[in-house]
Order: sequence, then C-alpha cells, then structure tokens
Amino acid sequence: MQTLPHTRSCYVCGLQNPLGFQLDLTEDQQRVETRFRFKPEHCGFPGVVHGGQITTILDELMAWAVGVSTRQFAYCAELSVRFVRPIAPGVEIIGRGELLENKRGRLFLVSARLLNASDELFAEANGKFLPLPAEGQRAMRSEFIEDPTAVLGPAI
Repeated sequence: MQTLPHTRSCYVCGLQNPLGFQLDLTEDQQRVETRFRFKPEHCGFPGVVHGGQITTILDELMAWAVGVSTRQFAYCAELSVRFVRPIAPGVEIIGRGELLENKRGRLFLVSARLLNASDELFAEANGKFLPLPAEGQRAMRSEFIEDPTAVLGPAI
C-alpha cells in the first residue's frame, strides 16, 4: 500500500489542522485504507463516538477512493450511512473505501466501511460523488504538503 499525501487544513487528513484527525491514509490503486482510534472528544453520548464523526471518516475514505481510482478530486453529492454498532473511543478502527462504479467521469458510486481488527462491522456508507471542475482540481492540489503527483498524476 502506498501512503497518500496530506493536506494542510483538511479536517481529516490535514496535518496543520489542530482540531482534525490528521489521519494517515494508504492506497493500492483500488482501495483506500486507514487505521486510527477515535478520542473521547469525538463522543456524543458518554463512551459512544458521535455519528457525525463516523460519517466524516466514511466521507473522506470515499473521496480518496475516487481520487486514487480516477486521478481527480470529487465531492460528495449524496451519502447514506448505516450504523451497525456503537464505536467506543480508543478502539482501533480500520477504515476502507473503494470506487464501485465510474459513470463516464460524471458521477462516481463509492462505498466505505469501518471495522475492527476482527473484521466486525461498525458502520458503512454508500455515496455519489461529483468531480470538481478543473479550477477546483488545481486549488485542491495547492493544499497538499507532499507532492500528490505520484498518486493523482499530473495536474489537469
């Protein structure tokens, strides 16, 4: 698996966002993966991670799955999440995202899952993503700390 580049300010992968997750993500040209632990600050009810935090991670995994598969950035247009079981802070979570279908570069159908080391499912999502226009692609590239070319190819 190849490590994905970090951005500066992204709430999930941005290294300079003091409130964010600062996750490390990897990819194998088909799937995106991360391993992390939610913190107590991510809880809604005591001892239970807030669904919005879970959804944020699922969204990021799907966005990156589109990026590594199509070599372009896309944003979420529709998102459906199924919460299977509560996640407690401190539990190691494995997140995986993958592109299911590319509809002629105009719409991307994507999925993501959050599991534990025993492959027990905590949450899963399906999303529809739309490509950013060329100016948005260029703006996103300027946000990276490391060079994204190895993963995303040359700028369009």
